[in-house]
Amino acid sequence: MPSAIVTGATGITGSAIVHHLCKDSQYEKVYSLSRSNPGNENPKVQHATLDLQGSAEEMAKSLKDVTAEYVYFCAYLARDDPADLSRVNGMMLSNFLQALEITGAIKTLKRFVLTCGFKHYGVHLGHCKQPLQEDDHLLEKNYGDVSWPPIFYYEQERILKDAATRGGWEWIVTLPEDVLGYARGNFMNEATALGLYCAVSKALPGSKLPFPGCKANYFAFNCWTSANLHAKFCLWAAIAPNAGNNIFNVMNGDTESFQNLWPRLAARFGCKIPNPMFPYGGTPDSQGFGNYEATTVRMQSRHPLAAHADKIGVLVDSNPTLFLQVDPEKWAKRKDVNEAWAKLRDTYNLDQKAWENATWDFLTFVMGRDWSCIGTMSKARRLGWTGYADTWEELEETFSILEREGILPPREKHS
Repeated sequence: MPSAIVTGATGITGSAIVHHLCKDSQYEKVYSLSRSNPGNENPKVQHATLDLQGSAEEMAKSLKDVTAEYVYFCAYLARDDPADLSRVNGMMLSNFLQALEITGAIKTLKRFVLTCGFKHYGVHLGHCKQPLQEDDHLLEKNYGDVSWPPIFYYEQERILKDAATRGGWEWIVTLPEDVLGYARGNFMNEATALGLYCAVSKALPGSKLPFPGCKANYFAFNCWTSANLHAKFCLWAAIAPNAGNNIFNVMNGDTESFQNLWPRLAARFGCKIPNPMFPYGGTPDSQGFGNYEATTVRMQSRHPLAAHADKIGVLVDSNPTLFLQVDPEKWAKRKDVNEAWAKLRDTYNLDQKAWENATWDFLTFVMGRDWSCIGTMSKARRLGWTGYADTWEELEETFSILEREGILPPREKHS
């Protein structure tokens, strides 16, 4: 029976993979690697403390008794500077692979699954060609006078492919989008910030739930990825015939829009949908909703769509602009908002760290952009992948877990 190694086991994607490996009777042992012990009590799981910022030699000492046929690499280290982000995350992967070579564990490896994301396409840089397909142009070359900052996934993908060629094993890269899930002590996810925004809005006078972003975003189409579905996909891709040496989009399989999700969020949290939702137009340089402060962010790079301009016959001569009629970061610093949060926190014994570490800046991007973000699952479907998850149901499940874990206040029943 095979064994598996999971790095970044305390994160949302990593912890979900460990969970599903434990449920899979095909796996005999699961090596959980992270700087802190996630405390998994399943007898299959063997934790090893690993600092991926260490040298290959240092990591090899921690991995001297660790071997497996399948590796799931979910570790990630945030950096503000794109060049530094690429350097650090590339180094972590490279040193980890070298450590496996030093210990000899690389000799038993069959497939290595690396979790990346839609930043592979440059969705964080602006409007991309839709739908996103795995063979789309990489944003590495200049297109006339257009260039983009480095994307760290490219460096990781190069490192992985080179190591696989040397070692004679296969690689998989997964590209999930806006992952929905939970990991204890990890608040870097969209659902936590979104749930806190809704819960506190309910506690504020009037209980209104204005959509923070722009009007175009409210009506745009997007896709999300359940952490559980992504984990199931990774286990499938690790053994599926002909799946090796491939990059795969991994989404729930449905297409959603905030015009559909926002009223459901309001109903779930007992809030009122404002009418009009965008009293000042909801476009760049509009006023904020009510007495909330708006924000317009003009990005420096050209839309990634410019890389496809000649092929699709569209001139892209503008830079991306984000607009939010409620700036999430400034909203979270308001006196009335913090007083409402403090009352909820004290009443229900909620985790203050969740509020302090919520990724309000991520909501700024996700809701401020005026373009859709849709990928296709056709490549995986052709190879036999049939998984599916309903995005609203996954959001609901994540909120329920956040409530049980003391991140969000308990749900009230609303008539």
